[in-house]
Amino acid sequence: MKNIILKNGLLGGLIVSIVMTCMTLYMKSNPNNEPSAIIGFASMLLAFTFLFLGVKKVRETNEDKITFGKAFLTGLYIALIISTIYVLVWLVIYYNFFPNFMEQYSDLVLNKLKAEGNLEELAAKSEEMEMMKEWYKSPIMIVLLTLMEILPIGIVVSLISALILKKK
Repeated sequence: MKNIILKNGLLGGLIVSIVMTCMTLYMKSNPNNEPSAIIGFASMLLAFTFLFLGVKKVRETNEDKITFGKAFLTGLYIALIISTIYVLVWLVIYYNFFPNFMEQYSDLVLNKLKAEGNLEELAAKSEEMEMMKEWYKSPIMIVLLTLMEILPIGIVVSLISALILKKK
């Protein structure tokens, strides 16, 4: 079972990390173009298909039986591996290749709002971006913020997988 969890976690982590790396390179080389959030979200869902497949494989190796709790925990372990890889890859990218990410992202978001002429939203978003820049000064906050991008999706997919695949 540990082998199934590790294998599926590594494969899912590899997929989501490759897409994140490509999107980050795109953003770095095209500072005026925001990468698609839909592509990022879709890559996370694609990575979490390995979570579903891992739970299914554990069920198959257990005489086609698995409880909701065991299915959920299996999915959660895979989600934690995928999320950890995602965070570690982001830390490598951020600290070694894109240390001005928050400044560039903040400029991109604020310039987009300026072009739209929405001054109320611009003021609120400007405050939010300043707060994010402060948070990004702490490695712990970077880890927590990055983890919050992906782990909630993994928890939801774990719950759904457990509900679909539970079998007594």
